[in-house]
Parts: sequence; structure tokens; C-alpha cells
Amino acid sequence: MRHSISLCTVALFTAFCGLAPNAMALPSYARQTGLPCSGCHTTPPELNAAGRLFKLMGYIDRAKGPDITSEPSSRNAGLKLLSSLPLGVMLETSLSGTKTPQPTTQNWNFEFPQDISLFLAGAWADHLGSFLQVTYSAQDDHFGMDNTDIRYANKRLFDGKELVYGITLNNNPTIEDLWNSTPGWGYPFIASDSAPNPTAKPIIDGALGQDVAGIGVYTMWNQHLYAVATIYRSDHIGSSQPTNGGCGASYNNSGCALPYNIRGVAPYWRVAWQQNGAKDNLEIGAYGIHMQSTPGVVTGPEDGYTDFGPDVQYDLTIHRKDVLSLRGSFVRENSSLVASDANGAANQVAHHLNSGNANAEYHMGNHYSGAFGWFMTTGTSDPLFYSQSALTGSANGSPKSAGYSANLSYWPLQNVDLAVQYTGYTRFNGAANNYDGAGRNASDNDTAYLLARFLF
Repeated sequence: MRHSISLCTVALFTAFCGLAPNAMALPSYARQTGLPCSGCHTTPPELNAAGRLFKLMGYIDRAKGPDITSEPSSRNAGLKLLSSLPLGVMLETSLSGTKTPQPTTQNWNFEFPQDISLFLAGAWADHLGSFLQVTYSAQDDHFGMDNTDIRYANKRLFDGKELVYGITLNNNPTIEDLWNSTPGWGYPFIASDSAPNPTAKPIIDGALGQDVAGIGVYTMWNQHLYAVATIYRSDHIGSSQPTNGGCGASYNNSGCALPYNIRGVAPYWRVAWQQNGAKDNLEIGAYGIHMQSTPGVVTGPEDGYTDFGPDVQYDLTIHRKDVLSLRGSFVRENSSLVASDANGAANQVAHHLNSGNANAEYHMGNHYSGAFGWFMTTGTSDPLFYSQSALTGSANGSPKSAGYSANLSYWPLQNVDLAVQYTGYTRFNGAANNYDGAGRNASDNDTAYLLARFLF
């Protein structure tokens, strides 16, 4: 596969300020490459081999066209610009309801829009490109920074094999990944922004999204061995600069102290091996992050978190155009809650979480797809760290949750997605029945979600 094969987009899955995850092919990539989205997706956001290569090479591949150019010389800096700005727009509208209404609220929540996103996504110059998103949230009634990945990429021969290398500047650990098995771009690709979610999840699973700034390096050897190393620092959007660890304007609705203020840097790592066949692709890898944090302040005792685990993805082409995708991921989080214990927010210092998910998806060409996934979280019980409260709390202090989700998606056009998804819970915040001590059961949070998404 050569780097002249292009993509129409990269996946979009965000944990932005509690919004539903977004995932969609971008028209700006299609305009840049001259290819339909199906050239590089099964259905968005799942990338095929060409799509992964487009992202790997920094989003810069383009069709032959009237670029604005100036040849470099000893006294003249070169220039190569797209003839039009790489802009795109996404609008989402949704309807969602839980099995039992949330206390004191109206069920079946209709949002028009749920959100609107603006994208600067495409080539900036030779070897330099971006995926940059700003999203308007109807609940917050303002625009805010969403997932962003700016890349420099190049390649050379090493020992007779192709070596791709690059730099990534991004704001969410795992969005630099090329596969759909890690949290940043993983299943489920859509979700309600009004339904309750289990409290406990690993740091690497979206907790730092859009609240950090990271710079890293990556490489791919011979289209087989992939590796990334990125370091992150806190970047509290809407908060005072330099940060004092307190709440900024974007956090006033919850009245909380920022839970994670990175002390020093938080290193993230990723390794993967891929094997491309004529009709299939296999990826096996692992990833992790380590972070020291002071909750709500920038000095004093620290909490420590170490996340790590394996992932796998297998794609098989059937009947020439149909694709079966199997994906799985597991994360172990070991934490030392020294600061939380000292502040009376935890009963003990040593904690751990185990989080796993597995899913299967069948793509009928690029018109229809159906997916089913299972997820679970277990870990250390602590009635202070997982405190009791109606709806969102835990009566027994356990982080254990488990459930499933099923999705059907229809693409009448490649830039229009109509989807229905059902999420069911067998356990929520520690129990199946009366999990919050206020009489609510896990199955009361079962959620039906309908989404219409338009890109132009």
C-alpha cells in the first residue's frame, strides 16, 4: 500500500465535556483526496488499511489539483497550499430515553441540535496536516475545543524497508492511534449525552480528553510494527493560566475542583503489530499511561495512576464488499490515592480497576452496519471514593458495572448517518438492584438512542 492511496477521513470519537462520542467521515478530506469516504472506511469511523495510512502520513495526501505553490531556493522559502481551506461541518440531532425516567426529569430527551462541529481537517503543507474540531454543545450553549491531532510525517528506507516517522500534537491520549480498539476512537461510536453512565473508568478512557496538551513521536516500520510515545501536561481549557488547579468557567456548572492536575508529565505509550492480508487485517498491541496528580491544587500530596493493557482488532472482507470486524481491549489501572486519602476522599491508598470490552460489527457494504458489544468494570470497593448519591452514586462503594450495547446504522448517503442504539446494564455502580440506595436499579438506566448525523 503506497501513501498515494488516500482517505476521506479519520475517526471522530470524543469524550468532550460529556458530549456523546462523535465519529464521522469528513467532507474536507474527501474534497482534498478526490475520493469518496468508502475508499478508506468500512463505515465511519472504522478505518481500513488506506485510511490508517492516510492518518499515519499526517492527513496530507491529495488529488492532483491547482495547489498554490512556490519552489524553495537558498533565498526563497517554499510553499504548497490547498487551493481552498480544508473545512467541514457536522450537525447531530438525537432522541434518547431511559427505561425509567431520571428523578425529577422528563424522559425521552429530544435535542435539535445535540451538537454542531466545525473542522479544520486536511493538509497544511508538505508533511504537515491536521484533524482539528471545535464543537458547539446544546447543553452548555457554547463552542469548546474538541479532539485535535496535528501531525508532521515523513518516511525513509531503513535496512531496505520503509520507515515512517512523525510528530503528533494532540489533546486526548489514544486519539493518535490508527485502530478502533483503543478508547479514543473505540466502540460504541455514538452515545446519549443525557443518559447516566457508570462512575468508575480508567484514566486512559477519556478522563483527560480535551483537558491536556501532549506532544509525541511515532513510527511505523515496514507497515508492521507501530510505536508511539507521547508526554502530556494539564491544559485546563476555560481555567486561569497559568493553572492554579481550581475550577474555570467551563467547570462552573458542576461547582467542582478539577480532579486531575498532572504533576510533571504523564507519559503515554503504544505498541502494535499489524499483518495485512489480501482479505483481512490483524492488529495486536498494548498501550498505557502513568500520571501523578494533585486533585484540585497544584502542590501537596499526589495520587498516582498507572494504566496498561492489551488490545486486538481483526477485519475480514466477505463477499468482496462486506466486512466483519472483531475488536477487544482490556485495561488494568493500579492507583495510589495518597492525596485523596489525606483529603478524606478515599478510605484507603491502594486501589485498582479492571475494565474490558469486546465487540463485533458486520458491515453490509457501506449502506448498513450492525454491532454488538459487551463491557465490564470491576475494582476496589471504597465508600468514600465511590460515594452514595441518588442516580449517580454507589450505595455499597463498589465500582462494578457491566452491560451490553447493540447498534444498527443506515447510511442513505456516505455523509448521512441514521442510527439506533440500545444500551443495557446488568450491574451499575456496584449492584443490580437499588445500586444508589435510593431505589434505582441498574436496568432502570437502560437507554434507547436515535441519532441523525449530517456532514457537509
